[in-house]
Amino acid sequence: MPTPGRDAPRTAVGRWKMIAVLLVCASPVIASYFTYYVIRPEGRRNYGELVDPQRPLPVMPTTTLDGKPGQIAALKGQWLLMSVSGAACDAACQQRLYFQRQLREALGKEKDRLDWIWLVNDEAAVDPRLMPALSSSTTLRVPAAALSQWLLPADGQKLEDHIYLVDPLGNWMMRFPANMDAAGAAKAKRDLDRLMRASSSWDKEGR
Repeated sequence: MPTPGRDAPRTAVGRWKMIAVLLVCASPVIASYFTYYVIRPEGRRNYGELVDPQRPLPVMPTTTLDGKPGQIAALKGQWLLMSVSGAACDAACQQRLYFQRQLREALGKEKDRLDWIWLVNDEAAVDPRLMPALSSSTTLRVPAAALSQWLLPADGQKLEDHIYLVDPLGNWMMRFPANMDAAGAAKAKRDLDRLMRASSSWDKEGR
């Protein structure tokens, strides 16, 4: 039988050992985020806004354009560059999709670590003329109400105005400024380059 008082030190030691094991397992991730978020040589500033606290991928159903069901959590395991709009996809939406594709391509040999995602938040038909440009994307229909409980726009902006970044652990962790232009895309590329370098010790391409 356990003896009150006598077993307390053993229990405390066991708990500390368990914490130590967890820290060792998580240390590569912690180190990469510390490098990016805390150590800022030359007064470096992010273009994207860091999300604090980070928001993990929710339980949310998805449907491909050809009707196959799934879950958004299945995207976990890659960096995800996401945008949101209705299927009509106006000129601003098309520009965001263009920047997403170009930002991924600009990563060169690291591009296979990042997927670009278009989340369609209605049931309308996608213009067939868009399909060639979407060939390297992942395009999914998602419930608008559930999506708005996860991703949030900046004050005064709409959900559709931003491009969002999710890390391979499944956490939404960055939001790029609304209505990105070419100059903003160049700054976003620098953020992505830094994150790719900071996470290279633990994040590998593919799920």
